Amino acid sequence: MMHIIADENITDLLVATLRSQGYYVTYIKESARGSLDPAILAAATQSNELLITNDKDFGELVYHRGHAHSGVLLVRLSKLTVEEEAEEVARLVQEQGENLLGAFTVIKQRGKPRIRKR
Repeated sequence: MMHIIADENITDLLVATLRSQGYYVTYIKESARGSLDPAILAAATQSNELLITNDKDFGELVYHRGHAHSGVLLVRLSKLTVEEEAEEVARLVQEQGENLLGAFTVIKQRGKPRIRKR
């Protein structure tokens, strides 16, 4: 089962949903609150984990500063309830699984992720 690092801006409900599906989730809010984005990205990369975040700064780190990554899922869903967002992201992770590793994925609309492999 894939391991995931959830940035501190991810909702508690999404983390709980992923954990209930059997994913091992390290939640920055619980383990390393206030960590800098480059450190979070480096930790995820070093341990080959998918990073889930709402923070567009990770796109800057990957695409403009050339930081390595093992997979980033940028959640940009709007107009959804917290419950709907958790359901949508958990469904994406379950459906795509290992395909998300090594990719920079952006989800802005239900069922329409943009997955870019390196």
